[in-house]
Amino acid sequence: MYALPIALLTLVPLLVVLGYFLYPQAEIWQHLARHVLPRVVLNTAKLMALVAIGVLAVGVPLAWLTAVCDFPGRRFFAWALMLPLAIPAYVLAFVQMGLFDFAGPAQTWARAWFGTSAFFPGLRNHAGVAAAVLTMALYPYVYLLARNAFQTQGRRALEAARTLGLPRWRAFAQVAVPMARPWIAGGLMLVMMETLADFGAVAVLNYDTFTTAIYKSWFGLFNLPGAAQLASLLVLCVLLIAALEQRQRGRRQYQVAYGHSPRVRLGRAAGWLACAACLLVLLIAFAIPVLQLALWAGSVWRDELDARYWQFAANSVTLSFSAAAVATALAVCLAWLRRRYDDAATAWTIRLAVLGYAVPGAVLAVGVFIPIAWLDERLAPLAQAFGLAGAPVLKGTLAAMLLALVARFLTVAYQASDSAMQRVTRSQDDAARSLGLGPRQRLARIYLPLMRPGLFAAFLLVFVDVLKEMPITLMTRTFGWDTLAVRIYQLTAESMWQSAALPAAFIVLVGLLPVALLVRETDARPTTLRR
Repeated sequence: MYALPIALLTLVPLLVVLGYFLYPQAEIWQHLARHVLPRVVLNTAKLMALVAIGVLAVGVPLAWLTAVCDFPGRRFFAWALMLPLAIPAYVLAFVQMGLFDFAGPAQTWARAWFGTSAFFPGLRNHAGVAAAVLTMALYPYVYLLARNAFQTQGRRALEAARTLGLPRWRAFAQVAVPMARPWIAGGLMLVMMETLADFGAVAVLNYDTFTTAIYKSWFGLFNLPGAAQLASLLVLCVLLIAALEQRQRGRRQYQVAYGHSPRVRLGRAAGWLACAACLLVLLIAFAIPVLQLALWAGSVWRDELDARYWQFAANSVTLSFSAAAVATALAVCLAWLRRRYDDAATAWTIRLAVLGYAVPGAVLAVGVFIPIAWLDERLAPLAQAFGLAGAPVLKGTLAAMLLALVARFLTVAYQASDSAMQRVTRSQDDAARSLGLGPRQRLARIYLPLMRPGLFAAFLLVFVDVLKEMPITLMTRTFGWDTLAVRIYQLTAESMWQSAALPAAFIVLVGLLPVALLVRETDARPTTLRR
């Protein structure tokens, strides 16, 4: 139970939010049921269904082509198709808006050539447009896991299917995909959780989902209890998806590849068609948005880049560095406790502690703000004694934001830290113990030096995730304390796409760092599929 204090970072916000579901307020629920829930539930369900279809249609075939087939450019596309992970969904959304909105280059070109652009669909409040943006932003989750499965599943089953007369595409659909189904389902569950948690992209596209409804209820109607009621429903949806994901993960089993079987060499026409398909996805999801960001940023940086932006960047770096440092330190504690105490209570407590990544940022913002506001009221006499009457003690402070951000991204740091700690063998631990080193000495002199690369990766991953994060910072910051992500939200709310490109370009550049680490790890991965 030593991990319980760390687990409370996630449990307290969740319990606060769920408390609003267990003890509903009749008037608020009547208002939500009449004016909010029908539209929000339908929009969220449509978005999740369309994104699920999209990521499966894009991610699975691309994974098969780059893992099994041989065609021109395969080695390049194998890692390049992971690059969209560096672009936040809200950046991709406002780039598409800038390109295809009425005043954008696409419709301007259409009016110049055809005399009208009326055939362009409306981009705002359109489920298909929001789903297309999220598909391009999130398909790498399915692509990575499916490619891993295709690379390592035995080829004898495929060869047997071919000898029985099945065409290549039927062998893929009837043999390879069913064998990789648990991995594909795991990636799909991650996409579903990210879709539920997304705030920035749907806000840019003016498409109402649970997260935007929570924000509007809190900051638009100044109805924090109503936001908490909506957040409680969203938590139930997330817990259901998380349970399904855990079930799918438990069904994964080891599969060993039968040597290095030769790749399937596609014919000339099929090979160039595969190359074209990979290139088209890469252009839409990464190359064109990055090029457009560069053009926009280059056109405005002389006028826009002033002292304010250095302050935005300083706020972002300060917040990201602090959250990454705290999350990495807590992750090391959790990994160390798991190593020392191999009991069910510790294992379950750690699972609860790292549940935050499955919880949308808007939910954590509500769950952290409510107890902090309650605590501020209790500390008001103390603040008055120090001459700070009326000033918030905790609300809007860096500490309040860190509580929600660390709860959200502790999972990321823990996965990297725990993997690094598992590389310290039991024999090394036993040798240090035989030399009389206690637990703290072994941690400081054996584990931490050997874990240094893994801890750096954990710190970097959390740093970049916090840098890109929008809803928690937007909802819990004090007025006027803006980060680059918050600045993007403010500018895109006014359709100032070119100005928003400047902070977005910085975020994308930094976001490429963990993608590079992921590419290196993927290239070095052995041929045995890990559970």
